[in-house]
Amino acid sequence: MSVRAAGEAELATCLDIRMKVFVEEQGVPVEEERDAYDDAALHVIGEVDGVPMGTARVVFLEETAKIGRVCVMKEARGTGLGREMMQFLLEQIVTRPEISRAYLTSQMDAVPFYEQLGFEAFGGIVMDAGIEHREMELLLE
Repeated sequence: MSVRAAGEAELATCLDIRMKVFVEEQGVPVEEERDAYDDAALHVIGEVDGVPMGTARVVFLEETAKIGRVCVMKEARGTGLGREMMQFLLEQIVTRPEISRAYLTSQMDAVPFYEQLGFEAFGGIVMDAGIEHREMELLLE
């Protein structure tokens, strides 16, 4: 298992994984899956046995690192790949002294996963692409 920053030419691989997980599996409307953050984001690819099986991204917005589009293909869930990708992103985030907070919105069933990484839920339930989410943050020192 390995995680690395995706090069510009690998964005298509990240988008393909997201299309399979979010659009095909979860029914997210295709027009809502891509957004303006894709061009500015740091994307990561998680691989299992050399095969891309997960992706995530982070966008740096003033003092906040906005993590999003975290997904792992069904056949690689439970392997620890999601945790590895998140740890990789957090390692990238803490290298930026201006960033004091990591923020994300989590699908409800993934809230415990992010809590294990130190994130705390706040606010109420928000809808994103027709799916219930919770806002979560990790304050950095």
